[in-house]
Amino acid sequence: MRSRSIVSRLSGLSFLCAAVLTLFCGCSRGAHPAQVGKAAPDFTVTDNKDSIHLANYRGKVVVLNFWASWCGPCIQETPGLEALHHEQPDLAILGVSVDEHEDAYREFLVRHHIDMATVWDPNETAAKLYHSEGWPETYIIDRQGVIRRKIVGDPDWTNPEIRSYLKNL
Repeated sequence: MRSRSIVSRLSGLSFLCAAVLTLFCGCSRGAHPAQVGKAAPDFTVTDNKDSIHLANYRGKVVVLNFWASWCGPCIQETPGLEALHHEQPDLAILGVSVDEHEDAYREFLVRHHIDMATVWDPNETAAKLYHSEGWPETYIIDRQGVIRRKIVGDPDWTNPEIRSYLKNL
C-alpha cells in the first residue's frame, strides 16, 4: 500500500511539473503571434528630428525593432543590431524607441553610436499596432510587407543562422 502511495504522489508531481512547464512555455509573449503571415501594419512615426514610414521600405527585408533606453536586453542587443546594419546594408533595420523622455532616447543614440534608422515614439503608436508590450520585440518583415517572424528578447544578431535567414528572405 505504501509503494502505491509513493507512485501516486510521483505521478501527481510529474503532472504538476508538466502543467507548470506548459504554462510557462505558453507565456512566451506571442512567439507565434496572429500577425505572422499577414501584412505588417503600416505606420508613420515622426519625432522632433526623424521620421519612419514603414511603406517606404517595401521591397526590402525589414527588421523592425521596438526598444527602450532603460531596457537591459535592449542595451545588450544594440551592438549586434548595429553590426548587422553595417554588414548587411540591403536590410532595413528600423528602431522604434518607446522611451518616455526624449533626452534619454537621444543620449542612448549618442552613447551607443547608433546610425541605423531610429525614431522616438513615446506614445507607442507603432508598438500598439503590433500588439507589442515588452521590450525588445522585433518583427521580421519580408519584401512584400508580410510579417515572417516575431522575436521576443535579445537574440544574438551575429548568429550565422539568423543572418542566413535574413539574407534568404
